[in-house]
Amino acid sequence: MIYRLPARLVGIGLLVAGGSFAAEYAVLQTGSRLRVERHESAGDRIRLHLPGSGTIELAASAIEAFEPDDAVPATVAATPPPAEDVETAIERLGAELGLPAALIHSVVAAESAYNPSAVSSKGAVGLMQLMPETARELQVTDALDPVQNLRGGTSYLKQLLDRYEGQGDQLVRALAAYNAGPGKVDRYGGLPPYNETRLFVGRVIQRFLRLTEEQAAGSISTVIP
Repeated sequence: MIYRLPARLVGIGLLVAGGSFAAEYAVLQTGSRLRVERHESAGDRIRLHLPGSGTIELAASAIEAFEPDDAVPATVAATPPPAEDVETAIERLGAELGLPAALIHSVVAAESAYNPSAVSSKGAVGLMQLMPETARELQVTDALDPVQNLRGGTSYLKQLLDRYEGQGDQLVRALAAYNAGPGKVDRYGGLPPYNETRLFVGRVIQRFLRLTEEQAAGSISTVIP
């Protein structure tokens, strides 16, 4: 079923932190590097401890090597995949799951600014900023793989839209739950009183409505900045 929602309804790159610990770089198969405090191996999984706090867990196959802190420059620019790859994946997943591609684009833009290597201070990863436990529940084995991350994020968004189907503020509740968790939305009976969540919902809806209007007018050329 295609969701027809009523019209009324940054990316963080690689973490570079100061400190006296002996940090290292995880060199990913994508070519980018993540600065981590340390790593732990457990079979075919590797847990990366981020500077300051937080961890992310990846498939061992996603990591090419580990290098000492002084082996690369302090800041390494993340290289996103070609825009066509992300755009094609979003269009395909939207069609498969019955979600407007413009809505998926709007969530990606607000969550990561299209940076597939984005990692937040809380440990959320990738284009749609999946938390490690959410990624595991969605069977995402490599949250830094753009297509896997998009599939997990869009599947989760669809689950939330299904959860609040029939509610007058379905989209608001689903987006708020994507940001703050469905438990918080259910506790407050709608948009919770968190500034971060309110700003996130507002940014997504504003962009979604703009993209929808541009698409209807036939004036849109690309949705990726």
